[in-house]
Amino acid sequence: MSRKTATETPFSCSCGSLRGRITAAGVKHGTHTACYCHDCRAAQLYFGQPDPAPEPIEILQTLPEDIIFDSGAEHLALMQLSPNGMLRWYAGCCNAPLGTTTRTPKFPFVGFIVKRIPDPSGLGPITTRGFVPKGNGKQSHEKIGSAIYGLLTRVAKSRLSGSWKNTPFFDPGTAEPVAKPVILSKAERAALYP
Repeated sequence: MSRKTATETPFSCSCGSLRGRITAAGVKHGTHTACYCHDCRAAQLYFGQPDPAPEPIEILQTLPEDIIFDSGAEHLALMQLSPNGMLRWYAGCCNAPLGTTTRTPKFPFVGFIVKRIPDPSGLGPITTRGFVPKGNGKQSHEKIGSAIYGLLTRVAKSRLSGSWKNTPFFDPGTAEPVAKPVILSKAERAALYP
């Protein structure tokens, strides 16, 4: 299946208590990325997932409005690596990481964890790689321009249409996250970084 003929893509947590789907539009207009950043790795370790290093975390960058929870939404839980960090959503029933959002629904973005998708073939190939480690200890990005263009295009469309308000991650009345975040202490954070 090509992204031009994208269909709704199902996902679930590890134990299957939380299930949902990514809309066809979310798949078609999303950006399939690979992230090597220390924060994504730290989050995986916090959730008790296998250490992904040296491999990246595969992510589908899309709009929160394109994530639909069909069952088990009561298991949606939230963690932040620091008080000002991104919101890292997971299934509290089995600690399966689901995705990352900004701290406000007004900047509609979700980096959905591809590992939650049983058949990711419909996402197409990885088009962008972020924070790729280099031999000199530095990091670089590969084909970041298309990811930035996709992000800005999606955000503008969502903001102009008002559809950004249709997010499963934030309360529409208060704009607060639907779950209270666990915020890691400095010591907890330090234990997750190499």
